[in-house]
Amino acid sequence: MADSDVPQPRPPEPITLTVLRTRNLRASKGDTQSIMATFKFEFGEKAIGEPKPYKIDCVQDVPSEINYSTNFNCTYDDPVVLDEISSKPFVLTVTEVLPKEKKQKEEKTQNLGQCSIDLLPLVKGETSIKYTLVINALPGSPLEQLPPESPKPEVDVAITVNKPLLEGSQLDNNNLMTVTAESMFSPPETWMITGSQYAYALALPVPQNAEKEIPVVFAGGALKPGADKEVPNKQKKWAVPGTAQGNSIYIPDSFIAGDSIDDEDGEFRAKEDREHRHLAESEKLRVSWNTERRCFLDSVATKSFQDKIAKCRYWPVEVMRLPQPAAAKGKKDEEGAISFHGVAFVNLAPLLYPGVKRIRGAYKVHAYTDHALHEKTKRKTGLGEEAGRIAFNILNRNSASPFPKKPAGKEGGEKKEKEVKKGVSQTIKSDTGSEMEGQPPVNVEGQQYVDAKSYVMIEISLTQPLIPKRPPEELARRVAEYIPPRPLFPKRTDGAQRAVEDFHNQVAQVANLILDEFREQFGDSYSSDEPQTTETMETRRQKLIYELNSTGKYFAFKEQLKYAVVKIVREKYLKTSAFEDRQELQTFLSELYVYLMDQMHVALGKVLALEDQPPIPEPMTDSAQLKHFAREAEVNRNYELATKYYQERIARNKNDPSHWFDYGTFCLYINDITKAEECFKECIAIDQKHLHGLLLYGVVCTLAERHEAAETFFEAATCVDPKSILAWTMLGLFYDTVNNEIGAEMAYLEANKLNQAAAVAEAKALRDEEIARERAARGEPEHDEKEHLEGPHAGDQGGLAPPSVPDIKQPSPPSSEKPPTSARSGKGSISERRQSASRRSTNKMKSESSVSRPGSHVRIGSQRGTPNPAEESTEEPPPREPTPVPRASIYMQAIDWLIEVKAIPFTERALAHELLSPMGGPTSGYHINYARLKLQKKEYPEAAKSLDEALQFDYQNPDAWALMGHVKYMTSDTENARDCYERTISFTGDASEMHSIYLRLASIYLQESKFQDAKRTFLLACKRSPSCVSWLGVGIACYRIEELSEAEDALSEANILNNTDPEVWAYLSLVCLKTGRQLEAEQAYKYALKLNLQDEDLLNEIHDVQQKVGFGNPEF
Repeated sequence: MADSDVPQPRPPEPITLTVLRTRNLRASKGDTQSIMATFKFEFGEKAIGEPKPYKIDCVQDVPSEINYSTNFNCTYDDPVVLDEISSKPFVLTVTEVLPKEKKQKEEKTQNLGQCSIDLLPLVKGETSIKYTLVINALPGSPLEQLPPESPKPEVDVAITVNKPLLEGSQLDNNNLMTVTAESMFSPPETWMITGSQYAYALALPVPQNAEKEIPVVFAGGALKPGADKEVPNKQKKWAVPGTAQGNSIYIPDSFIAGDSIDDEDGEFRAKEDREHRHLAESEKLRVSWNTERRCFLDSVATKSFQDKIAKCRYWPVEVMRLPQPAAAKGKKDEEGAISFHGVAFVNLAPLLYPGVKRIRGAYKVHAYTDHALHEKTKRKTGLGEEAGRIAFNILNRNSASPFPKKPAGKEGGEKKEKEVKKGVSQTIKSDTGSEMEGQPPVNVEGQQYVDAKSYVMIEISLTQPLIPKRPPEELARRVAEYIPPRPLFPKRTDGAQRAVEDFHNQVAQVANLILDEFREQFGDSYSSDEPQTTETMETRRQKLIYELNSTGKYFAFKEQLKYAVVKIVREKYLKTSAFEDRQELQTFLSELYVYLMDQMHVALGKVLALEDQPPIPEPMTDSAQLKHFAREAEVNRNYELATKYYQERIARNKNDPSHWFDYGTFCLYINDITKAEECFKECIAIDQKHLHGLLLYGVVCTLAERHEAAETFFEAATCVDPKSILAWTMLGLFYDTVNNEIGAEMAYLEANKLNQAAAVAEAKALRDEEIARERAARGEPEHDEKEHLEGPHAGDQGGLAPPSVPDIKQPSPPSSEKPPTSARSGKGSISERRQSASRRSTNKMKSESSVSRPGSHVRIGSQRGTPNPAEESTEEPPPREPTPVPRASIYMQAIDWLIEVKAIPFTERALAHELLSPMGGPTSGYHINYARLKLQKKEYPEAAKSLDEALQFDYQNPDAWALMGHVKYMTSDTENARDCYERTISFTGDASEMHSIYLRLASIYLQESKFQDAKRTFLLACKRSPSCVSWLGVGIACYRIEELSEAEDALSEANILNNTDPEVWAYLSLVCLKTGRQLEAEQAYKYALKLNLQDEDLLNEIHDVQQKVGFGNPEF
């Protein structure tokens, strides 16, 4: 039983290779109409099947059916086999069998061409592949003599398997990593194209299982001139081409990406590095590989790869120089050694970002030492010796090597390999020998990489992300699970209660219609003074009934009630079928009539009762005013009144999420976390895409240490608005809280990209506005600019991109004089390097491309191709427009919002980041926000200290002086507070929040008996944003200077805005006492006491005035 549970290994299965048909083949003798040819498949060094001769017609565009098949058995359970299938091509060689001549014993053959077949779709789960491939000419083949305009020889190939190599969970758990070694730019100055020739190799480790790593080596790198002298070929090569030659070493339809520098992940992306990159990529030598290596990773290797990146984000990529694979005899032993050993440290942390499957960038090459390798990657040794041996073997047996290869016996090859191995050991020893002496390690040759600022372009991609990103649909579903959405309207029920309510409504409507009819007929003759006799009332009733019947309104009213009655019969009495017994029908109708009459009287009672009630007046204040009053109460520390205003806003409209959100931020400020959480829940329940509600609910979950839920809400916020700088910054601050460094790095990187894009968009809008003003001033029509942008070059980088080139399916061999161009060139935007190089193109090119204003380029998709070569021009390139700088860092933008919503813990973390930010630091804005935070925490000495620092940066900052005034006011230093407030008001620019400044300054004036100044300042507050407090202040000041009429007007305004303020009633009582209005004075005094007036001094003053005038107190 136990044996049956063990999974059985999958037996080997055949891969069937079929040559279906050929087209446009050409024989050795051009006039031959048909030839005999064989087809040979090879995988690596192994030939597959037995070639058979087939007759092929050589007529142009006429296909010749072949249907030659062979099988290749393969074990699919072995990851090594799957890795080979992913990385190696099947090579198909077409060979012509020449006809026998007289006295010829054996048949002669002529190789016509080759093509490489990619098996990658099989690894992705497909069972059948069909290709139409160009047959690339081999040396000496008659296909080399074909004119360029003639059709290319082609072959149709099919590859099939019985069952998918990988399926189901295997596809989900396994991964395929593709490493592309592109080029190394700005190599050491001592490297020359002339003279002794070398090969160049690049190597990096790739996990094979949990413990073991295998070296992946890119051999055959060649030193080539810069792009200005030789346009690079962008098509990728096979890392292990096997027996492929000529153009068959290229992967069909696979090209080097052309990302812009801003979209790269590596180093050398800063503005100061771009000039170096432009020179290196256009003028200096380069080492070109342009090779792709696919590595199959099973679930164990994928997990190991992920764990190693999490442990140490830097991955070593070693660069080295090798001797020629077939060097002449008599060379010194030193020339056979690996030299110029360098290493680039590729930051793979972006691969741990959720959903990221690809990184590409320029990585600086350092001098290799074991000490530097261990310090950066925690690895003890590198791949130098093993990689050199592997690279030498690849170059020694690779028939497609770009170097001339001389025949050498087995003994010569073994001797050369020993020389390489010996040289490697010497190189490594020289790199690490100084470590044994306790001195810093030195690699003299490798240091030349650093001096030349060399860098290598690397691309690493995966078929599946290491950390899957939750899709927006899943995040929305999770949010709905935590907080179910609340419908805007209650569900309608069609039960018995609903049917009765509908009947009541219909009765009320009919009653109103009958009343309207009665008023229309008898309204003029009806007088309340006349006695209402029974005869008169009966006469009017009969006339009304006659009028209703004669006009048909009676039947209309009956039809209006009919549907409601039917619903009652069906829902309440559950009668849906016809009555069979007539007696039963009469009994039911009697019962129904009694019930309907009772319900009619109930409905009429409600209608008549409502008619007698006075209408409810509209509120004097709207939602915005209530919010202002609540914020004012917060500033005055009257939290009970603030709570009342927030709750009143909710009571007026419970379906407005902003009302719940504002109340939640207030609860967060007074540290009522539980109530704040409930408010944010209600906010999200009403609107599942409320960005700020999602963020603050995530903050509340973080404070409660419910990190999984918090992450869900922060991620949901980034999905609701993917271009929100605030959302990404908050996600980064959350990841900082839970010590997820890579997640925080990802979020901050995205926020910075959006911030820079916003700055560029703002600068462009300002520039366009300036251009429009200039055109308007010159009287030019505005459509000229539009026509310019929509002209023939609207999509080519503003006229600076190279023109398109015709599609070419296969590049020419590397040994040809003119390098091949890509089949995808000219179809999208190019990188920064290509933009700079194209600016020095010929006058002909400039005549074909209109040069637009800097910064007005229209950017389209990424180009994966090769621009046409351009000759040098004596014209200077136009000056590069400076990159716009954002007005504030992402942290400062988050700080402004966090302080507004009182999320103190996240504000502290954001301030710490701002202090260390390159755009931030201890600036005036930082110190002001730090002081605002300390004011919220009631830490006044630290707030005052921070404001002193802010004023040293900007002595005329109104916000700094206003906050200093608040600090002095809260510490009861009214004299200094008054000076700060007066200074703030005297500035030409206002502070960000002036209302509280006016109120507090005016209250200080009241304390100092400067009533005229107090009145003037309170009126300023009323002018900007009137409130009960501001009008009360005006009323008090007017009362103190005996302007009783103005005082009464001001106090009346205050009473309208808030009729529950006891102090307003108290001063109204004083005004009435002074003006001799006894009844009003007593009434106002009663309300002041009823509302619990707490000011003892004010009460005593009222009592004194009452004693003086002799009235106003009901107790007298």
